[in-house]
Amino acid sequence: MGNTVSAEASIKMPNISEGSNPPPECPMHKKNENVPEKPKVSECPVQAGQQGTDINPYNMMPPANQQPAPDQPFELPTQRQVSSIPRAMPDGSTEFWVYPSQQMFWNAMLRKGWRWKNEDIEQKDMEDIIKIHNANNEQAWQEVLKWEALHAKECGHPRLKSFGGKASDYSPRARIRSWLGYELPFDRHDWIVDRCGKDVRYVIDYYDGGEVDNKYQFALLDVRPAMDSFDNVWDRMKVMYMRYRYELIGTKENTKLTN
Repeated sequence: MGNTVSAEASIKMPNISEGSNPPPECPMHKKNENVPEKPKVSECPVQAGQQGTDINPYNMMPPANQQPAPDQPFELPTQRQVSSIPRAMPDGSTEFWVYPSQQMFWNAMLRKGWRWKNEDIEQKDMEDIIKIHNANNEQAWQEVLKWEALHAKECGHPRLKSFGGKASDYSPRARIRSWLGYELPFDRHDWIVDRCGKDVRYVIDYYDGGEVDNKYQFALLDVRPAMDSFDNVWDRMKVMYMRYRYELIGTKENTKLTN
C-alpha cells in the first residue's frame, strides 16, 4: 500500500508482458458546500510529536517521495488511487488508505536496492505493477473481512489501523509448509485491524500464483488471524471445523449421487 496501503516495494514482479507511503505533503483542502463531500483519504498519518521523525509508524515507511530519481529513464505519473480500505483514525473518524503512485513505487524499489537496466522494465510495466500491487491489497482486505464477519454483531465496520512488511520473517505456518516440500512465500505482511476499539493482528503470506490474470491478480494469499490471543485461536478453530464439516457434507452428497 501507499501511505496508507503498503506492500510498497516488497511485491514480487511477475512477467508483465504476458498479462499485459507515504504521507504525502498533507495539503489543506477548502470544503465547497455546493459539491458533494468525497470520502476522506488518509494522507497525513503522523500524530503529534512524530513530525520530526522520518519513519511513518503506521506503515514503517519513509515520507512519500514524488521526485524523479537521478538518471531515471522516463517520467512516471504521480497520481494516487484511493483504496476501498478504511483506516482507523485516532479521533475515531474514518478515512481511506491511499495507494502509492508509480513514481513513489519506483523510488521505493530503489530504496530497497533495485537498480534499473535497459532490459529490466519499461514505462508501461510500472502501470501494470501498480495495478497488481493495488489488486493484491484489495484482495487481502476482502479476505480479512471474511474473518471479521465472525464478529459482525460486535463490530460491523472493522478498519485497518496499521501494517508492516516482513518479507524475510517467515511465519511458522509458511516454514512448516516448506518442510513439507511447498514453496516459501515471496512476501509477508502483518496488518493490525481495529475491531471497534480492539486491535487484531492478521498475518498475510503471499505466494506466487503464476501469470497475471485480467484482474491483475497473480498472488495466492494466505490470510488468517495471528495466533497471539485466545479469540484469534478460537476463530481459527471454528473456521477449521466449518471447512471440515462442509467438505464432509459435500463428500457424502457426491457419494449419494454416484450410487
